[in-house]
Amino acid sequence: MNLILFTDSDRVAPSKIALRGRRLQHLRQIHRANSGDILRVGEIDGLMGEGEILEINDEFATLAISLHQSPPDKLPLSLVLAIPRPKMLRRILRTIAELGVPELHLINSYRVEKSYWQSPALEQDTVRGYLLQGLEQSRDTQVPLVHQHRAFKPFVEDHLPTMIRGRHALLAHPGGQSLCPRNIDGNTLLVIGPEGGLIPYELEKLESAGCEIVSLGPRILRVETAVTSLIGRLF
Repeated sequence: MNLILFTDSDRVAPSKIALRGRRLQHLRQIHRANSGDILRVGEIDGLMGEGEILEINDEFATLAISLHQSPPDKLPLSLVLAIPRPKMLRRILRTIAELGVPELHLINSYRVEKSYWQSPALEQDTVRGYLLQGLEQSRDTQVPLVHQHRAFKPFVEDHLPTMIRGRHALLAHPGGQSLCPRNIDGNTLLVIGPEGGLIPYELEKLESAGCEIVSLGPRILRVETAVTSLIGRLF
């Protein structure tokens, strides 16, 4: 945890917060924090700064805070991802928060298991928890937006054209004739399909909506590997 995140509900005074639960446990067991220690803190969706521990015990830690720094800029990217296996989704949520992706759209696909949509990993509080872990790691406070689209065709026909407008729209698919560009300029939308690949109908619909099919070469990567590889190549 490289940044201690808090919300307005943690405030006990305008410039003082009280931490309990997981964050307190982390301060005591990992940081081995004591009164007088200075830590990096950030208000969720707000500024970052420093917090001085005033008191720490088994029940709570109080910190005097000073916020003066804006969080790092987000990438100019909207990521569209066919929903992966729940275990992988948890890792991807942390990863996109670490990398500075501001917006994730989870979509359905023919080769996506229907059971994935019933996973507890998609519950709002669970999703937020994994995103916050990524923000704590990378020292960021801005929580990415996560949208769920359980029907492929309505998403592609009703939402995607508006999302693409004014952006580079790329569809990463094994076997694409064009290599994914490097160091791209401007706002970008990136679509990544499931591990089993998109079916021809889905490829046709996405291409008709304005997506350019690209690839990372002949190798077929796991979704989580493709996410980091593609974002690193683009930005």
